[in-house]
Amino acid sequence: MRAADAPDAERLARVFLARVLEPGDEAGGRWVRELGAVEAAGRLREGGPQPAGVTDKRWAGLRARARQAEPERDLAVAQEAGVRFVTPGDGEWPGQLDDLGDARPCGLWVRGRPSLRMWALRSVAVVGARACTEYGAHMAAVLGASLAEHGWVVVSGGAYGVDGAAHRGALGAGGATVAVLACGVDRPYPRGHTELIGRIAEQGLVVGELPPGDHPTPSRFIVRNRVIAALTRGTVVVEAAHRSGSLVTARAAQRLGRHTMGVPGPATSGLSAGVHELLRGDAVLVTDAADVIELVGDMGELAPDRRGPVLPRDLLDPGARRVLAALPGRGTAPPGAIARGAQTTPDDAIARLYELRSLGYVERHGDGWKLTRQAVTAARGGGSRCRPSVFGRPG
Repeated sequence: MRAADAPDAERLARVFLARVLEPGDEAGGRWVRELGAVEAAGRLREGGPQPAGVTDKRWAGLRARARQAEPERDLAVAQEAGVRFVTPGDGEWPGQLDDLGDARPCGLWVRGRPSLRMWALRSVAVVGARACTEYGAHMAAVLGASLAEHGWVVVSGGAYGVDGAAHRGALGAGGATVAVLACGVDRPYPRGHTELIGRIAEQGLVVGELPPGDHPTPSRFIVRNRVIAALTRGTVVVEAAHRSGSLVTARAAQRLGRHTMGVPGPATSGLSAGVHELLRGDAVLVTDAADVIELVGDMGELAPDRRGPVLPRDLLDPGARRVLAALPGRGTAPPGAIARGAQTTPDDAIARLYELRSLGYVERHGDGWKLTRQAVTAARGGGSRCRPSVFGRPG
């Protein structure tokens, strides 16, 4: 039987506190740490001694909310919706959330079959602008899909724009994704993402601090972001203006000692200005999943070397490249002049020239040598490339 089916006093107290205290309430978190969840809930419910430093006005407001709280009903509604309540100390509780200190959630409402703790161990947050550009949506979807294909869990906020694109990318790749909501997990928000959040619940996990039926507010979106940052090994910001909420996630990740990454965009785009500001600080520039995994993954999970295309002349022996470079761009040159330019002997230069002729780089004209038309075009970076059959690997 699940713990939610037979709640103990500690679990009921935390469900009660999740209804009374706002997410991220550090003063409330301190009461729970100092008094214990059961005692803190009892004081709120019964009007016991109010904690030191709490004004009468605030205490009255909390007491009013406490009178409306029905933890048994919240658990029943959650169970009916296929939602469980996970608390610190449970086997499914992700220990990295404890890094939030007194801002740690009282518990998390979880919808979906997988274990939140196991999934959070190998997860990356992909966040960004709601009103993103096509470029931002493309990058988020590609990152989500590629991370999922490499066995990483993609965590985001379920919002429009970058969040939705990252979730869809992971789902499309048949991978794992987690949506952390700023409302009750039984009431998807935004409503336009009802179908998407339903798919996430079927294939992944939907998580939130707020009890069933609760609605989002601007402040709840902001404090929700600390959970995204704490759950994951690192946060990637795809697009963000200077005042974007996704920057809150990135800064929370930095405070928690998590990796912070940014995907660069056009210097002229206001939706990339916030990302570029992060990159001027401690964030790391990433362009694909391999870059991300190199940072957040285990030792040895390195991104491939970034190199330009291998040109035919790159495959030549160094001596042959020096002789080729010694030929003039126009006209012919005698072997002696070519040898001096290549800093070699005339006999070596002649041997190299015949090698280069067999590969299609040079041709002989009387006693002189000149570059072929294809070699001149390739050297200038023209649109016509030398054919592999002509410019193959050296013999």
